[in-house]
Amino acid sequence: METTLRDQVEETLRTVHDPEIPVNIYDLGLVYKIEIGDDNKVLVIMTLTAPGCPVAGSIMEEVNTKISAIPGVSSADVRLTFDPPWTKDMMSEEAKLELGFL
Repeated sequence: METTLRDQVEETLRTVHDPEIPVNIYDLGLVYKIEIGDDNKVLVIMTLTAPGCPVAGSIMEEVNTKISAIPGVSSADVRLTFDPPWTKDMMSEEAKLELGFL
C-alpha cells in the first residue's frame, strides 16, 4: 500500500514529544486537524496540554520544521488553539496505557 502524504505527516507528528510526558503529541490527542491543501500545503491545528505550557514555542517550531522537511510538502502552517481545551479523554488507548490511565 502506498504511503500518502497524510500518513507521512501523522508519522512525523509521532516523533514530536511533550518534554514533560513520555508520549508523542499525536497519541496524546494534541493534534486536532491535519489538512493537505493545494500544492501539498499542510495545515496542522493542534493544542497543548495546558495554555501556560512553557515549551509551547519549541513544540510548535519542531512540528513546523519536521513537517516542512517531508519530501513533497510545499509549506507547513502550524496553528495553536485551546478550543476545545485538551483533556485526557483525547489520548489514544496506547497513550492511556503507557501513562497508566487504563
